[in-house]
Amino acid sequence: MPSLFGVAWKNLLRKRLRSLLTIVGIALSTWVLVSLLGFNQGYENSLNKDIDNLGFQVLLTAKGCPYEAATLMLKGGTGLKYMPESIIDSVVANPQVERVTPMLMHAVFDPNKGESGGITAFLGIDPATYPAMKTYLQFQQGSWFSRPEALEAVFGYESAELEQREVGDEYLLPESDAVVTVVGVLKRSGTQDDGTIFLPIKALQKIYGVENLVTSIGIKVQKETDLTAYEEELYKLTDVQVVSMAQVKQTISNLVATARVMVMSIAIIAILIAMVGVMNTVLMSVLERWQEIGIMKSMGAMTSHIFRLIWFETILLTFAGGVLGSVMSWILASTTDTLIRSVLPYSPTSSLVQVDILLALKAIGIIMAIGIVSGIYPAWKAARIRPIEAIRSTDGEQ
Repeated sequence: MPSLFGVAWKNLLRKRLRSLLTIVGIALSTWVLVSLLGFNQGYENSLNKDIDNLGFQVLLTAKGCPYEAATLMLKGGTGLKYMPESIIDSVVANPQVERVTPMLMHAVFDPNKGESGGITAFLGIDPATYPAMKTYLQFQQGSWFSRPEALEAVFGYESAELEQREVGDEYLLPESDAVVTVVGVLKRSGTQDDGTIFLPIKALQKIYGVENLVTSIGIKVQKETDLTAYEEELYKLTDVQVVSMAQVKQTISNLVATARVMVMSIAIIAILIAMVGVMNTVLMSVLERWQEIGIMKSMGAMTSHIFRLIWFETILLTFAGGVLGSVMSWILASTTDTLIRSVLPYSPTSSLVQVDILLALKAIGIIMAIGIVSGIYPAWKAARIRPIEAIRSTDGEQ
C-alpha cells in the first residue's frame, strides 16, 4: 500500500510546472522573511560592534551637529570644528574617567587622487592612549610610531592598498612640504579604521598649523559610573558638544525604523501572495481530481483520509518552498546586504544580514504554519465530496 507521502508527491508531480511555480513563490516569500529576520538580528549586532570598537562611551566635540559628530567616528567623516586641547585637563580631573584619548581629524585636497583630485583625511592620535582603546587593531606590517612627534604614518588596510604603500615607504602629505615614513600597515578590521591614515597628533598639529587644537576627545569611564549623570557634568564645559554612544545608537536605530517597517510590509505582502498561491494550487488540484476523489471514497476512503492527503500535499509544497527560500537567503545574503545598504541612512561596517541555521529553521516553521492554514479549505472541500455526485460529474463542479 503506497504511503501518504508517496501518493501526495505523485499528485503534485501531475502538474509539475504549476507545482514548481508555487514552490518558487513560497521560496521568494521565505527569502524575504529570512532576510528580514536576519536584518533585524544583523543590524543590531553590527551597530553594537561599531560602537564597542570605538573603545569609549562618550565623544566630546566642538559645538555643532551631533549627527556630524557621530558620522566622524562611525564613518570617518570630516568637517568638525576645532576645540582647545586644554579641555582634556578638565576631563581627566574627574575621578570617574578611566581613560581619555584626543583626536585630530584633518582633511586636505589631494591632487593625486583621480583625474580631478580628491579629499584625503588624516587622523592624528596619541600613541600612548589611542591603541589602548582600539585593542582590536593588529598590524600586518610594522608597529605604531617611535615617538609622539615623529614624522611617521600608520596606514589602515584599505588606505595602504589604495595608496600602494608598505612599511619603509615615504609619503608626501598634501598641501605641505612634510614627508612622513610609513612605519605600520594594519590588518583588515572591518571598521572605519581600514580606510584611515594615522599620524601622531603632535606632528599633525605642527604640520598644518593647528597646534593645541583637537576635533574630538574620546572618553572611557569607570564601569560603575552613572553615564547619564556624568554626561550632565560634561555639559557644564563651555563650547563643547557631548555625544553619548548609547544615544547615537538609539538615534540611528530610530532612523532605520522606517526602513524596517518598509521591509516588514514587503514581507507580509509576499507571504499573503504565497498563501493565496498555495491555496489556489491545491484547490485547482482538488477540482481536477473531483471524480477521482469520489471513486476513492466509494472504495472505502474515509473523510479523514482525504482531508489528510490534500493537507499533506500543502505541507509538502510549503516545506519545499521554505527550504529552497532559506538556501536562497544564505546564498544571496551579500546581495541582500547591498540592497539594504542602498536605502539606509546609516549602515554599520559589519554584515547587516546575518543568516544562521536557527533563523532558517524559524522561517521554515513560520512558512509551514502558514501553509498548513492555507491548506485547510482545499482539504475540507475535498473531504466533503459526495461519491455519487462526484462520479456523475463531468466538469469537476458540485
